[in-house]
Amino acid sequence: AEAYFSFDGARLAFQASKGPGTCDQIYTMKIDGSDVRKISDGGRTTCSYYTPDGKSIVYASTVKGGRECPPVPSFAQGYVWPIYDSYDIYAAHADGSNVRPLTTTPGYDAEATIRKDGRIVFTSVRDGDMEIYSMNADGGDVRRLTRRDGPDGGPFYSPDGTQIVFRGRALQAGPELDDYRALLKKGLWRPTSLEIFVMNEDGSNLRQVTNLKAASFAPFFTPDGKQIIFSTNVGDPKGRNFDLYLINADGTGLERVTHNETFDGFPMFSPDGTSLVFASNRYAKAEGETNVFMADWK
Repeated sequence: AEAYFSFDGARLAFQASKGPGTCDQIYTMKIDGSDVRKISDGGRTTCSYYTPDGKSIVYASTVKGGRECPPVPSFAQGYVWPIYDSYDIYAAHADGSNVRPLTTTPGYDAEATIRKDGRIVFTSVRDGDMEIYSMNADGGDVRRLTRRDGPDGGPFYSPDGTQIVFRGRALQAGPELDDYRALLKKGLWRPTSLEIFVMNEDGSNLRQVTNLKAASFAPFFTPDGKQIIFSTNVGDPKGRNFDLYLINADGTGLERVTHNETFDGFPMFSPDGTSLVFASNRYAKAEGETNVFMADWK
């Protein structure tokens, strides 16, 4: 899943789990699916992204907490995702060598993506809440961009680098905020209700794009920066099936893109705007199997 183009459009960095008892590691491949190379080793990894020069890849890993896979939480508290406090963001050469940490603060640091000038935007709970931050390519000059109660994260820059699109939910005082905070202290969160937001690259002028009252996530700007593609379960009354939708950056013109009975998510346009890569459960040989798909963009 989470396959993202290199800036020259020649390769994809993605995460995959290759069998029982394993957890996600980072791989790269050519855009036709050939030349698959494993570049991470140990822990659980996620959210890989090429640097603009194509020479390095940034990703998150729990390896500082041990080389073994961290325990997967039970669903005794409902549908929850782990926010491992051992996650830090690392950079490595594109072949996986020379791994070095970019973050070392206690708590979850992950979901890093990169602007054309090399600046990184990411998600962290270093200040006690799930917020969005940016930093230089070497991990310096860290700036907090969001400041509200609730799970803000999954950020991507606009093509011109002036805007950031992300998924989130602003929570007011009450039972929902109490539940969110209690789970976060356990390294968990419940991603069942999320909207799409946009803000300036410095965190100013934050505005809500969707109001679907669904689980909407993985937003990415179209190449012209005028629209946003994202994944949501709004079209399924049971909330189980996710498809890709387009919406104008001002919140108008919602349009469904995929019509598939299983999960479609993590869309990204190729740098030249001619292709769309995304992850899907379609054609799965086993329940829950996810693969990477490419489609022409017309």
